[in-house]
Parts: sequence; C-alpha cells; structure tokens
Amino acid sequence: MRSRTACLLATLAAFALPTGAAAAGARVSFDGGTALERAQVRAALDASSFDWSLVPQRIVVHLQRGIASQAAPGEIWIDAGLVDTGRFSWGVIQHEFAHQIDFLVLTDDDRAAIQALLGGSQWCFGGESYAHDDNGCERFATGVAWAYWPSPQNVFDPSACPDETWLHAAALRSLLAQRLGVRNPFRALTLS
Repeated sequence: MRSRTACLLATLAAFALPTGAAAAGARVSFDGGTALERAQVRAALDASSFDWSLVPQRIVVHLQRGIASQAAPGEIWIDAGLVDTGRFSWGVIQHEFAHQIDFLVLTDDDRAAIQALLGGSQWCFGGESYAHDDNGCERFATGVAWAYWPSPQNVFDPSACPDETWLHAAALRSLLAQRLGVRNPFRALTLS
C-alpha cells in the first residue's frame, strides 16, 4: 500500500512540473551577442513556465562582456560571459526579465500584495545602505525566476540559498494567477 501511495505521489509531482512550452510570447530584440548567446536567452525564457507575453512591449537585451546584470524599463543588460555558461545563466536571465513584469505590468496594489508575501524593507530602493534582498522588487524577480523554473540547475534554488527562506514559490504563483491572470501551471491533477 505504501509503495502504491508513493508511486501515486511521484506521478502527481511529475504532472505538477512546468513545461517550457508555456513560456511562449516573450518579445525580445538584441544588442550585441553571438547567435549562440541569443539562443541561450531564448532558451532561458522557454524553460520558464511564466507567460512572458504579459509584458506589453519588446524588451531590448544588451549582451556585453564585463557588465553587471541589470534591468531598466524595456531594457536588460546581461554579461555575455555569464550567458556563455549556458543553463547556469538561465535563472539570472529570468530574474532580469521578471523586473520587466514589475516595470511594465504591476500596479502599486500588486507590489504591496507581493511585498506582503515576500517581505523586504521597501519595494525598490538602491543605495549602499540596503542589501539586495532588502528590496521587494529583487525578491519578486528572484521569486519569479524560481517559481516558474524550479530546476536544480536554477541558481536561485532555495535549497542552495539558505538565506532565502522568504521565497514562497507556490504562494507567489497563486498570487500572480489571482492578480494578473497568469495561468498557474502547477495545478493539481484531477483523478477520474
């Protein structure tokens, strides 16, 4: 009986994992980068089950060597050397794209609800007096990267980052499904 229950639970868990096909819709253009680096950016977005088509505009991805990964409304900068590492870079790419959700999709009410869930000292305020994870916007971007690509290859895997106990993937997916109409790919399987 126990092995049958374990098998059923394993089957349910397999159905709960996201598929890359759900990520269709990202609109990107590139500034720099090789064909292989550009393909890695697309692969990173395809690995995520987030519906990137919710971002209402084309995002310019600047691929340059020796720059810090960062985002501004409609633009992302990513170190081409990081992208050359392949899957290791995918979580970072998804993180920077998640900032576009913040910039171009979220309302102040959405941000308040997300910060109530994920914490942070303020939504997004730079400066040397605040650590990266003090910002709700950074927690949100990390949360999206993990919640929609929960792979052991994701650099934001909370089991590898014990300080990220605030990362509540299922609750974030549920909140985004409610507030943005994002399809939640982690639906429970109905047995008939």
